[in-house]
Amino acid sequence: MREVAIFEIGQTPVSEHWDKSLLELAGEPVLQIFEKTGMTSAEAIFVGNMLSGSANRQLHLGAYVADWVGAKHSGAVHVEAACGSGGAAFRAALMAVASGDVETAIAVGVEKMTDSPSADISSELAGASDADYERDMGLSFVALNALLMRRYMEEYGYRKDDFAGFSINAHANGVNNPNARFRYPITAEAYAKSAMAADPINILDASAMGDGAAAVLLVPLDRIADRENAVKVVGSGAATDAIAIHDRRDPLWLSAAELSAKKAYRQSGLTASDIDLFEVHDAFTIIEALSLEASGFAERGTGARWANLELISPHGKLPLATMGGLKARGHPVGATGIYQVVEAALQLRGEAGPNQVPGARIAMTQNIGGSGSNVYTHILRR
Repeated sequence: MREVAIFEIGQTPVSEHWDKSLLELAGEPVLQIFEKTGMTSAEAIFVGNMLSGSANRQLHLGAYVADWVGAKHSGAVHVEAACGSGGAAFRAALMAVASGDVETAIAVGVEKMTDSPSADISSELAGASDADYERDMGLSFVALNALLMRRYMEEYGYRKDDFAGFSINAHANGVNNPNARFRYPITAEAYAKSAMAADPINILDASAMGDGAAAVLLVPLDRIADRENAVKVVGSGAATDAIAIHDRRDPLWLSAAELSAKKAYRQSGLTASDIDLFEVHDAFTIIEALSLEASGFAERGTGARWANLELISPHGKLPLATMGGLKARGHPVGATGIYQVVEAALQLRGEAGPNQVPGARIAMTQNIGGSGSNVYTHILRR
């Protein structure tokens, strides 16, 4: 397998893009890459998206996007893996280049959610849960994560406010990200007073939907002249678990996160202690705690203790959600995994502005589909 590096990146602000179609939104970060590199096409394009068939009444996104950006003869496909669609598209592009099948591959993630009523989107998102035993029983993803959070609090003795630091950190970082949807700080008091969504999850525990797109161009490492400063993909792991939480051996352990992280660590020759920053899938604060544990950063039952700004801010022991994460940047579900990679690349290139993690050389991203049923973990190294 060849060594692969990120050659260029593109992204749009996460917002309510009433003035842009799904196609325009998807094409914008790809065209940014073409403009920056002077390229006019790529051999392969992988489009990560979850909801276009239902929310936008459009499928066949590979050919759809390739045609619009002028890459009509690319090998292009639509990749769907629920909220992990972006991570899955990135991994597909990585494997295409690493195998030697192509020299250039673009992974683009896109989601346009705000054109549809919120209730409709919530119902469609629930399509990534078990249709018979979760969705059709009336359980939304907020409700499923609320059950996890309640069980975690009861089992390990945490209070609701113990999770506040995760959200406070994300919003503090989002302030300095021009592409974040929520560019304002929050306080512990605001967190405590936030409206309840599904007890014990309140509005500030949960990420918000949005419209957005991000893209990454991958090439063989030996095609990059400045190899010392190149962002190399050194680890990639994917794993699945039961879709329904009740079918898992242990509902408070993200086995797919553990397995995918172990694969990425083994491939890279690194361990959790080598990671300088972690772009975590903070769709809900409980998932942030569980991901820290499953990925080897925290002992079982101690993940919530990391909701401490001294530990997880850009100057902390393990910076998390350094550009706002899903919570403050926003969570356009099929695009999230690509946004994570783009933000990690900015950190490793020293281009993260006020949120720059000092001396960052190794970053990890983790994109989760469903309530932990499929997980894509990637490790990048400068």
